[in-house]
Amino acid sequence: MYNTGMFRLAFLVSLALLGGLARAGVPPVDMDTAAQLYQQAAIREQVRASLGSMPAQIRKLFQGNTSTPLTDSQLQAVNLAATRAFRIDVFDAPALSAFAANLDADTLKKSEAFLATDAGKQMVAADLGLASLSDADADKVMNGDISAPSTPQRDVLFEKLERAERSSESTVQILLTMATAVAAGTAVGSGMDPGPVEQRARKSGEASRQTWEENMREPMRRYMAYGYRDLNDADLKRVLSFLQSTEGKRYISAYLASLGAGFYAMGKRCGEQLGESFRELAMAQLTTERAESAQPAPAKPRP
Repeated sequence: MYNTGMFRLAFLVSLALLGGLARAGVPPVDMDTAAQLYQQAAIREQVRASLGSMPAQIRKLFQGNTSTPLTDSQLQAVNLAATRAFRIDVFDAPALSAFAANLDADTLKKSEAFLATDAGKQMVAADLGLASLSDADADKVMNGDISAPSTPQRDVLFEKLERAERSSESTVQILLTMATAVAAGTAVGSGMDPGPVEQRARKSGEASRQTWEENMREPMRRYMAYGYRDLNDADLKRVLSFLQSTEGKRYISAYLASLGAGFYAMGKRCGEQLGESFRELAMAQLTTERAESAQPAPAKPRP
């Protein structure tokens, strides 16, 4: 349930549970108990594998949303802010809190039991393998340049798995979420009101959401087919059976809410640091311009 490259975060955020809100009327499990499933699902390891690419992803985000090219100093500020913000210690606390808040005792029990099976262990290993792919290889897989052997029966299974894991919806949502988090954080760091900025960032992507989601379905199926290539058809059916069960659906919601909360926290911190850096750069530029304007004009040569 994970991705790399521009779509490295494909399985990280659900539409309904972004931000880690608990399901109404369902008591959450305690943090220590949730932490055991969190570890069993290798959530931390999957996220850790993605963090090295985040400076480049945030740089692309800014370069794609500004009509004015970033200066070298601004690019350096983006790299530094992303490096400081996208760390596992920033991710863990909000992610685990959201995970616990969206679990219940029955979902926890059934999820632990499934992940302890051969099919469950293979699924986690496959997800971790996908998370560890290089950006270049991830792009090749999604474009179809690298593929795994398949059959019509497996193609049907992956179509169902893609829907069950909400991978296309999550891909689009994570891109919108990252843009919103960084924009809001940048506003805070710059001393601006983040409300209007965040609202504009959310609104800008909504019009294209449905088209984006449909365009992502085939790349996500290719990606899953490659990542799960060592699972036979029987194992894929076992994975699908769990994900389509009531407990499996709740597990996916908790999993995605956990990752969504963690990445939102990192994105916002990145934006806050970046806003401060941009403000400092702007002040330094203003000081330089004032100093230059205060310089006396060169004397005119005598006739």
